[in-house]
Amino acid sequence: MLLENFQLKTIDTGEVKIRLRYGGEGPPLLLLHGHPQTHVMWHRIAPLLANDFTVVMPDLRGYGDSSKPETTSDHSPYSKRVMARDQIAVMKELGFDEFAVAGHDRGARCAYRLALDFPEAVTRLAVLDIIPTGEAFRRTNKDFATEFWGWFFMAQPYDLPERMIGENPDNFYFRGDRSIFHPEALAEYMRCIYQPGTIHAMCEDYRAGASIDYELDEADRGNRKIDCPVLALWSAQGELPKWYDVLSIWHDWADDVKGGGIDCGHFLAEEAPEETYEELYRFFKSGNEKTRTM
Repeated sequence: MLLENFQLKTIDTGEVKIRLRYGGEGPPLLLLHGHPQTHVMWHRIAPLLANDFTVVMPDLRGYGDSSKPETTSDHSPYSKRVMARDQIAVMKELGFDEFAVAGHDRGARCAYRLALDFPEAVTRLAVLDIIPTGEAFRRTNKDFATEFWGWFFMAQPYDLPERMIGENPDNFYFRGDRSIFHPEALAEYMRCIYQPGTIHAMCEDYRAGASIDYELDEADRGNRKIDCPVLALWSAQGELPKWYDVLSIWHDWADDVKGGGIDCGHFLAEEAPEETYEELYRFFKSGNEKTRTM
């Protein structure tokens, strides 16, 4: 079984129930998964990180076996601000007021919102294969809209995307080379996708991205920065480095930024686990005390 040496726990935050696994020894490190996955995406890296850190891996609200709350017209229950608030509650329940965080894909969007909204809690931030949500929408062009059409499809009003995806989830999710995923991990992702409410919740995540998350980013852009060190990693084989100067964009959001591309596709932690682990280990090990920019 994957992640068998980690303890399984469900934490009631008062708003939702968050399922997670945790284990290891050392400073706390929160790992946030992307779409359409669960915390299991860290199975190749978490055991290595657990040698030096107390690793916490939740399922984001709406994903995996965490709660899938009812939504509202402004999609705020699935905003990254609310998802970030979940993580603060989770870490406090585990006894951590300060911690480092790494996120991939949608989890990275929750992670940088966590650093913006709760600067007193986040010591270091790693974001995998993203630029900020607001930046992506502001820079949208034909290439982005055609390559990342799912952003716009899943953000369509209820229940068009839910009905279309629900007709054949197997053909919609992980349409590419499935051999990059461990069979047990892929089975877990698909098990959770088929749970009632998951497809709707994931669409709500994207609706929030195109509305309230974008608005929050626009309000912060140029007015507020992430004040802890940031590591930005991305897929060297993907579109991000072709379209953007990734580090330059993140420098608009934080003063202390470093990073680079890893020679793999979008799923860094599963396609290039050794390289991704080394980058994360060096970054998080290099500073267990919060370093703020002045």
